[in-house]
Amino acid sequence: MTNNIRVFLWLAVGLAVWLNYSQWQIDYGVQPAPAATEVAGSTDSTGAPKPANLNDSVPQVAQPAASTPAPTDGVPAVATAQTPAGADVESARSQKVRVTTDVLVLDISLTGGTLVRAELPGYPVVKGEPAPVVLFNTDLPSTTYVLRTGLASSDDPNGPTHLATFTTPADSYTLAPGQDELRVPLTWTDGKGITVTKTFVFKRSMFAIELEYQIANATQAPWHAASYARIVRADPPVERSMFKLETNVTRGPAYGEGETYRKLKIDKKDDATLSIKVTNGWIAGIQHHFVSAVVPDHTTPHTFTMGVIGREYALTSLGEVQTVAPGTTKTVKESLFVGPKLQKQLETLHPELSRVADYGVLTLISRPLFWLLDHAHSIVRNWGLAIILVTFMLKLLFYPLSEKAGRSMARMRALAPRMKTLQETYKDDRTKLGQATMELYKQEKVNPLAGCLPMLIQMPVFLAFYWVLLESVEMRQAPFFGWINDLSARDPYFILPVLNGLAMWGQSKLNPPPPDPIQARIFQLMPIIFSVMFALFPAGLVLYWVTNTGLTILQQWNINRKISAADAARRK
Repeated sequence: MTNNIRVFLWLAVGLAVWLNYSQWQIDYGVQPAPAATEVAGSTDSTGAPKPANLNDSVPQVAQPAASTPAPTDGVPAVATAQTPAGADVESARSQKVRVTTDVLVLDISLTGGTLVRAELPGYPVVKGEPAPVVLFNTDLPSTTYVLRTGLASSDDPNGPTHLATFTTPADSYTLAPGQDELRVPLTWTDGKGITVTKTFVFKRSMFAIELEYQIANATQAPWHAASYARIVRADPPVERSMFKLETNVTRGPAYGEGETYRKLKIDKKDDATLSIKVTNGWIAGIQHHFVSAVVPDHTTPHTFTMGVIGREYALTSLGEVQTVAPGTTKTVKESLFVGPKLQKQLETLHPELSRVADYGVLTLISRPLFWLLDHAHSIVRNWGLAIILVTFMLKLLFYPLSEKAGRSMARMRALAPRMKTLQETYKDDRTKLGQATMELYKQEKVNPLAGCLPMLIQMPVFLAFYWVLLESVEMRQAPFFGWINDLSARDPYFILPVLNGLAMWGQSKLNPPPPDPIQARIFQLMPIIFSVMFALFPAGLVLYWVTNTGLTILQQWNINRKISAADAARRK
């Protein structure tokens, strides 16, 4: 019995320490600038030099030989454009096209077609207030965050890069009611016969953006260019408040190779000089609940590189050189994503892009758990009810094991008077007390550790729920009922933590009392300790625990009732 109680205590202490450390890391820990790539295929790292200025550098591509296809091996060097630092940022402020869809308000700079601001009207920073989450920013050099795209040409260093000037027929575009697609064309020409139409294609209710380059060559010579996309971000340290789920906290970056998945950090040398050849991959800049991503053509190799200067990073995807023959037109496409980490939408671009919803070491449990919650939500249309429904399903799944453990606990409770007698008999000899206790357990066929099994099973699920609530934007600011209008934030009136404490107290009354007075006192304090700890956790997590504890109480009460009835019948 003593070992059983110690296991419970160590589980509780370990849980409290781990979760509070995780929350502290989120709020106060060092947060690397986010960048992510997912790749499939071989790598070819050559350590390309860092650009002198991440804002202005343009990938330099080599012109293929006259009778040979574009090169697929090697990593192109990075050159620095002779443009004053910040010039394109200043131009972006004065020459922008505003695009309004049903889910996005996006500013596109006519300098290069750079995405310089993205408002998410459906995702307020603070629930109930009008200010939306904004992903991109060019207001201050120290907090620059943009998504640049362009064509790097070996034939024209002043070609249609992110530094070039584009034109467009209108200064604003709006997705009209009933309209499913909105096309925003930007045009560049060299005045000598090369015309590039760079079109952003928006779809209703989608945060994915299709990017199309239509390259028309009206000259007498072939024209060569490679498409590239670059996420540029500078993240200075910011002050964060304890026990608050931030909407704009930078989260860990990620990188995958084949079937693996690894996070990139700007302060890690191997990551800061990343240069690899990739087929069927993606890159992304991640922040809590939101992401900007680039998914290039999955059929051709792309070179992924990362450059770092201080706390600023540039994560780039560079495609192969394309040859546009004289008198022909060629189209190059890639996909962008700007918005919340909606896993279903992310997977429409790439089956592995939903990995940006990073559940950490418990991904193997959290992903199926989110899948269950998502399907339950599609039925009940309320995330709180979905949590209750999934908790009930999990309880049914583990019912045989829980029932076996419950029966053991019920038998232990029935043996409490005999245990007390043994304690009085051997109160001065703990060795004999232990031997007599084990003999009693053996005689009555009771396993004192069986009661720990449900707790051991619940802990990974509990922690997986924690990360699902923390990382799944689908549950961000999701209401339940009454006073709980955000399941991802703590209960504003601490009602659920109090209910949890009462439920734990009720559960303790159904379990056998600890034999040691000190341990008994500690167990009496556990409901209070957990209530205080849970007061800081997301309401959805506490809702799961209260529901699970309530179902456990019902189950244990029923088992105790059956055991008592069986014992009474046997005595007759």
